[in-house]
Amino acid sequence: MDGESVMEPVPLLRGKRILLGVTGGIAVYKVCTLASHLTQMGAEVDVVMTEAATRFVSPLTFEALTGRPVYVDMWRTGGAGLPTHIAHVGLAHAADLLVVAPATANTMAKLAGGLADNLLSTLALAATCPVLLAPAMDAGMWSHPATQANVATLRARGVHFAGPVRGRMASGLEGEGRMMEPEEILGHIRRVLGRNGPLAGRNVVVTAGPTREFLDPVRFISNPSSGKQGFALAQAALDRGAEVTLITGPVSLTAPVGARRVDVITVQQMLDAVLEATADADALLMAAAVGDYRPATVSQHKIKKTADLTLRLERTPDILAAVARRRAEGGFPRVVVGFAAESQDLLDNARAKLEAKGLDLIVANDITAADAGFAAETNRVVLLDREGGVEELPLMSKAAVAEAVLDRVTRLLIGTE
Repeated sequence: MDGESVMEPVPLLRGKRILLGVTGGIAVYKVCTLASHLTQMGAEVDVVMTEAATRFVSPLTFEALTGRPVYVDMWRTGGAGLPTHIAHVGLAHAADLLVVAPATANTMAKLAGGLADNLLSTLALAATCPVLLAPAMDAGMWSHPATQANVATLRARGVHFAGPVRGRMASGLEGEGRMMEPEEILGHIRRVLGRNGPLAGRNVVVTAGPTREFLDPVRFISNPSSGKQGFALAQAALDRGAEVTLITGPVSLTAPVGARRVDVITVQQMLDAVLEATADADALLMAAAVGDYRPATVSQHKIKKTADLTLRLERTPDILAAVARRRAEGGFPRVVVGFAAESQDLLDNARAKLEAKGLDLIVANDITAADAGFAAETNRVVLLDREGGVEELPLMSKAAVAEAVLDRVTRLLIGTE
């Protein structure tokens, strides 16, 4: 576990009881990271191991990572604040989510058939919480008709699946059956836990990253936006149960699990995507760093370095102005949040943009600050609303900024009903 990244607490996971079932497969080593991340993010993780799993990793490892007892024995009682019932009763009734990772072919067959011959399979029958499986097995075992029939049975019962994915197996073969990485499983856990949140049934559109405007086939005008703030907003919306469309310029980030990703490059492409996605959306969070100018002409061939080059620029389409015109005609979205990246007169410029674009809320930040803005992991922002309210947030992670913004968006949406 040396060198493991530190995870930040997540409101969705704070105080949640996660029952983590660990079965006997080489992918158990990844589940150690999953257990650690869940604990750091605020969840209370109760680990249940099969006897086979203990052949790969000692229960002591999970106890050290979670700070809680690990359960293997069917007849162990009490512990971890549970009533003194038989373990499968207390664990099953306390859980908010049952995650089985790795989920072997054998364990999935037991769950599909309703068998109860160890602690994990027994509590799966007693649990009333959602169930998420992260399968891991050889490709031939995953594709076998018996396994696929069990998967179909479990899906029909409402069981959720995270993976498997294609990759190299312990056998050395390549194929579908490899367990997802811990970060991906975390995304599925958040999606399941947040699906009935305050924004359930709402459509939220988020834009992120930079745009590019080309001079010729190899050169373009752009900015250093990493997309991190927009992707964090998308995750925060998903955590609240929203259906999220993430429209992003060129970035090297992985979209949050559950988001519908739309990749664009130019401002015109982002405008077209935003107008399409917001035709019936509840909210638009315009976090992308949209370029204001583009070359008036674009060379079809690479411009040679033979002399000084003079560029004539023209304005790009104004996405928020187009959205405002549609809203003025009674169209969607119902709530629009803008972002203002400024280098001077932060509040004055942000207020002017708020009013000119008919925004409900604007998130303003000073891009000259070394610890905030473009490419940084943290941000220091001011929230201004159309009623004249001003809320200054301290320096915090972009994920924390996203939580604050989505709290405001949630209240705005509820207030419009």
